[in-house]
Amino acid sequence: MHIDLRQLRHLLALAEHRSFVAAAGSVRLSQSAFSRSIQALEHSVGCQLVDRASKDLVPTRQGLVVLEHARRLVSGAHQLSNEIRQFNDLETGELRFGHVPASGLVTRAVAGFVGKYPKARVRFEAATAAEMGKRLLADELEFFVADSRGFDGDSAYQVLRLKARAWQFCCRPGHPLAGRGVVTQEELRAWPLAVPRGEPGLVELGATIECTAGLHALVAGSDALGVSLGEAGLVRLKVTGVEMPEARHAIVSRARQRLSPLAEAMVGEILLVDQAEDGASLERMAV
Repeated sequence: MHIDLRQLRHLLALAEHRSFVAAAGSVRLSQSAFSRSIQALEHSVGCQLVDRASKDLVPTRQGLVVLEHARRLVSGAHQLSNEIRQFNDLETGELRFGHVPASGLVTRAVAGFVGKYPKARVRFEAATAAEMGKRLLADELEFFVADSRGFDGDSAYQVLRLKARAWQFCCRPGHPLAGRGVVTQEELRAWPLAVPRGEPGLVELGATIECTAGLHALVAGSDALGVSLGEAGLVRLKVTGVEMPEARHAIVSRARQRLSPLAEAMVGEILLVDQAEDGASLERMAV
C-alpha cells in the first residue's frame, strides 16, 4: 500500500470543510484535481473514505481510521521538517507551546528568548490545562506550562516542576480597598472577583469572572478584584480569614519524546526566569 502524504492532507482538509469545493480552495487546487486526489487515496487503501451520499460528507468507519493516522503522520512530517531546520539553523524553525493564563513568567521568558533567537517563529497561547493536555497528545504543542497536579503520575506526560508560588488577592491602584491595611471577607465579597480559568484550588473562592486571558488588564482597568501570582502594577490585598492555595506550575511535555532544539531553548529561558523571580514578583507589587 502506497500512502501519499499530500493526499492525506487533502483528506484532512475535506474532513475540516465538509465540502469538496471549500476543501479544494483551502489547498489551492481545482475541484476536479482535489476529487482525483481523494479518489486516488481511496484506491490506495482499497475502500471508500467519505460517504458522498451524506450532505456533510461524513467519514466512513474506515475513513475515521485513516483520518486518525493522517493527523499523526502529517503532524509528524511537519515536526520532522521543523526539527531538521532547527538543527541546521536554530533561528529559522517554529515553536508551538501553551500556558495557563496565570503563568506570567512565560511572557517574560519569551521576551528573553526572542532576544536570542529573533528570527524564530514562536506561537504560544493561553488555555486551560485540560485543553492543552489534549493538544499535547495530538502533537499540536511541544509542551505547556500548567499546574502539575493534573498530570503528576500520568505516564503519558513528563513533568518538570517550577517553584511553588502563593496566590494573592489584588486590585488596581486607586481602588477603594487599595489603601486598606487589612481587608475582611465581607469587604472582599462586595466586589467582583476575577480568577484565572481552570486553576486548581481557586474554585472555592467564589469568583464571578473566570479569565483565559486579559485578567491583568481587567483588574487594572476596573473595580474588579483579582487573584494573581504577583503582576506588576497591581496592589496586593491582605485578606483576613482566607487561606490562599499555592500554584504548583510545571513544564509539561510528552513522555519519551525529545523536545526540539527551539523547545529546549525556550524551556531553558522559562527555568531562568523561574529561578530569578523566586519571590521577586511579589516584591514588585505594591502593598
